[in-house]
Amino acid sequence: MIGAALLGWRRRYWRANPTKIAAFDGLIPFKVITGGSDGIGLALAEEFARLDDSILIVARNADRLARAAAQIEKALPTSRSARVATLALDVMADDACQKMDAKLSELGGYCDVLVNSAGVGAAGAFTANDPARLHNLTALNVTALTLLCRHFLPDMLIRGRGGILNVASLAGYAPGPYQAAYYASKSYVISLTEAIAHECNGLGVRVAVLAPGAVQTDFHARMKGETGLYLWLMPVATPQRVARSALLRFRLGQRVIVHGFRNMLLMLSLRALPHRLTVPIVAFMLKPRGGSDHGT
Repeated sequence: MIGAALLGWRRRYWRANPTKIAAFDGLIPFKVITGGSDGIGLALAEEFARLDDSILIVARNADRLARAAAQIEKALPTSRSARVATLALDVMADDACQKMDAKLSELGGYCDVLVNSAGVGAAGAFTANDPARLHNLTALNVTALTLLCRHFLPDMLIRGRGGILNVASLAGYAPGPYQAAYYASKSYVISLTEAIAHECNGLGVRVAVLAPGAVQTDFHARMKGETGLYLWLMPVATPQRVARSALLRFRLGQRVIVHGFRNMLLMLSLRALPHRLTVPIVAFMLKPRGGSDHGT
């Protein structure tokens, strides 16, 4: 009863188009998770699977995808009916959306919920970062995410259900010296998501952004930012705890999801204080320890 009332409220402005909706009859709703082979993406895939949702995890490395799928399958009861599928794909490719459509068609399904968890970072002074690395960062964190949202959202609006969960970071709430492009990309994700969420208000589609703080993954090591003080000074959560909290609040319709009370206070502080105060503090926490700052 409560679920039906909540869905009715979410769809208060939505009007069904029977002809267009009929195209999805008999198809399986899939949760599509990019970057689903590790970290928060994998943890979110596991949480969806525990709810008996069919999932399609997308990542570039086929071997890591296979291991992730096996891990998810192993943790599920034998009585489940949901499917766990994988797609080895670079979401930055020009035909990424078309290949995802083809895979979903092969599975007899459609994208019910899109989780944009794929992302990359770049630590160090801005001038020390290779231009190709910065291009890759903006192509993945900004362009690919934007195009995936634009591709899958129209069909969600036709159905009047489903949703998008974009994974950003608390980094999006302040400029980040020594991780400048990464922080800027996450600011974009937060801004884009909140704007889309407003446009979809009352049309049945949930659009939310997850802005976690530090998480226990190898992301920081891959971006060569593990020497910054922020990993020692900020609370570090497990991907599983972040994913469990995020999925619950996403299902309840929360637009901006910040895991943990201290992270919530930090987010509010970053929003309230002027950048003249916050930027030097963030710079102190992010500055790499050891080696040259500027790589020149």
